[in-house]
Amino acid sequence: MNAEFAEVDRWAASGCMDGALDGIHLARTVTEEVRRTGKHFLPQPLLQRLGDIHNRHAVDRRPYLEAFLDCMLDKHEDRYWNRTYLSLPLLELLLDGAGDAQEAPDPNRMATLLIADVIRFEVRAEALSRESAEAGESGNSGESGASGESVDTDPPDPVTLRKRLRHALRFVAHDLGGPDTDDLLSGAAHVSWSRWVDMAGRLPRPTATESAHWFDMTVQPVYVLHDEYFFIRALQAHEMIFTAIAADVRAAIGALREGRLGAAADQVDRAAGLFDRASALFRMVATMRPGHFSAFRQFTQGASAIQSEQYKRFEILCGLPTAPRLRSEAFTHVPSVRAEAEGEGHDTVVRAYLDLRRSARFDEAEWNRFRTALGGLEERHQRWKSTHRSLAARMLGDAHGSGYTAGVPYLAECLDNRLFRQLGEQRGAGCPVGAADPDECA
Repeated sequence: MNAEFAEVDRWAASGCMDGALDGIHLARTVTEEVRRTGKHFLPQPLLQRLGDIHNRHAVDRRPYLEAFLDCMLDKHEDRYWNRTYLSLPLLELLLDGAGDAQEAPDPNRMATLLIADVIRFEVRAEALSRESAEAGESGNSGESGASGESVDTDPPDPVTLRKRLRHALRFVAHDLGGPDTDDLLSGAAHVSWSRWVDMAGRLPRPTATESAHWFDMTVQPVYVLHDEYFFIRALQAHEMIFTAIAADVRAAIGALREGRLGAAADQVDRAAGLFDRASALFRMVATMRPGHFSAFRQFTQGASAIQSEQYKRFEILCGLPTAPRLRSEAFTHVPSVRAEAEGEGHDTVVRAYLDLRRSARFDEAEWNRFRTALGGLEERHQRWKSTHRSLAARMLGDAHGSGYTAGVPYLAECLDNRLFRQLGEQRGAGCPVGAADPDECA
């Protein structure tokens, strides 16, 4: 092992849990190597040492390190998938606070923290490029990957960079204090780069010291191209947004079960509003260069958004999918969520709503208010799916998806899926959602 892996050697040489061994130092050492070579090209001796550490130490007493190693060893142990590519086990620990709930952000706030980190990353990379240029060096630093080929990290051109930064800033702007950001968002040519540097310094960060350290360990690119860092952060933010959306839909079900129709409509509206944030992430991802995407996605085969548990959980909380969809690739990739959907006690908005209509009376305006909320969520969801398909068509073309799907044709087929399909069937059977007499639906 090289001298820079001395921390790995210390852990590997220790036969028992040693209080002097610091998990964050080990993780930082490994992350530095990942950023240098790409996770796909980590040297086998390093991976074998990490595997030994994982097996020999009772790292369950150190949950952050356990989650980190779980993600880091996924390819080596042939269990690579979307969750580990995105370091979701570690991010979810940060959401839980790992014993300090007061310091834990909610999923929506975590999404803001993730995209704020994108801005800091891009501004820092540009600052380093400018410093190199001023010193008479090349702004793009060539590195040699473990595959032996010479690669170029290749940061974006100035126009692409500012467009990416503006989309990211719109996503986090509501959490910013200090001077107005209108000039930065407008893309005005007169705005100096120092304004971006100043703004990046004011962006929110994780507040707990330990969480802040581990937050930095949650990006593990498979390759060395610049764009993969922000791509990973955008996908992580999507997972956080859908975690928040699923929570709102679950709260709507609870309100329906308690007979609070207005509160349920408010929760559905809140979930629909979060789709605007999800769509904003697509606009940011659209600044990724297709060539970069093609270059690193060859090393992400097996990890795909089709494996998103939170998205599927949102779907099954709205209404029970058809039997063919539950048997399709969409749910075979997330068996735990399919088990939830097929569980005897699983509840949905559709089921809770129809039960409420049979047992309680509200006036026409109240029923219509809830129906409008459902329609708004359905419409935002359809618009989000259409945008996803368009972006995939631009990035993938005719290529298959990294989750072994047909790619764009699969996304096109998904446009036919509806969240509240069963309510449409009820209306087709002569049971309008706003019926004055709920017993008509019996």
